[in-house]
Amino acid sequence: MPTETTVKLGKGKRGVEDAVSYAVGHRIRIEVLALLNEGCHTQDELAKKLRLPLSTIGHHIKALLDDGSIELAQTEMVRGTLRHYYRAVEMPFYDDDEIAAMPPEARQATAGVIMQAVMAEMMAAFWAGKMIDDRRVWLAWRWFNLDATGRDDLADEQARSWARIQQIEAESIERCNESGEPAISYIVTSLGFERCRTAPPAPMGLQRNPN
Repeated sequence: MPTETTVKLGKGKRGVEDAVSYAVGHRIRIEVLALLNEGCHTQDELAKKLRLPLSTIGHHIKALLDDGSIELAQTEMVRGTLRHYYRAVEMPFYDDDEIAAMPPEARQATAGVIMQAVMAEMMAAFWAGKMIDDRRVWLAWRWFNLDATGRDDLADEQARSWARIQQIEAESIERCNESGEPAISYIVTSLGFERCRTAPPAPMGLQRNPN
């Protein structure tokens, strides 16, 4: 039986691909997505944080909501006015079997939600200059040509790395609780997907390790 998903990305007037492109196609929408990744916010709160007119924020919120790029988290009545709280799309972690059981359109929508979140966080940090002073910032990419066994090995290695990163966070939080040192948020991504076309072996120059 196919795995159910509540992701609504692309169910508005734009398809999944166009919805993702639209969501990360404007600086205001990127900043909104990054803020909603942190938690729920009203239009008023977003306008204050971004120092923008409420009408401007409202326009972008409506478009993102219609596309399914964000969600309505809850509503409450405050002094006779209905207040709406928005959030990033909530999505559980799916294992390999659950992803495989999804219909293709659900897998595409799931990928789209993750991609727009990653791109929003990357651009917001880039604009804020967060990649300038961190001497241990890790930015690397290249394509790798693999056979079927290599593809499985790559996925298994990424899964092991992801589990270790989660363990590192737990250890860090424990140390912070003991020392009082404030924790700093870092974005970690792990992407492994088939390229749009087969390419020759990538030159090593494409891999950048600025350590």
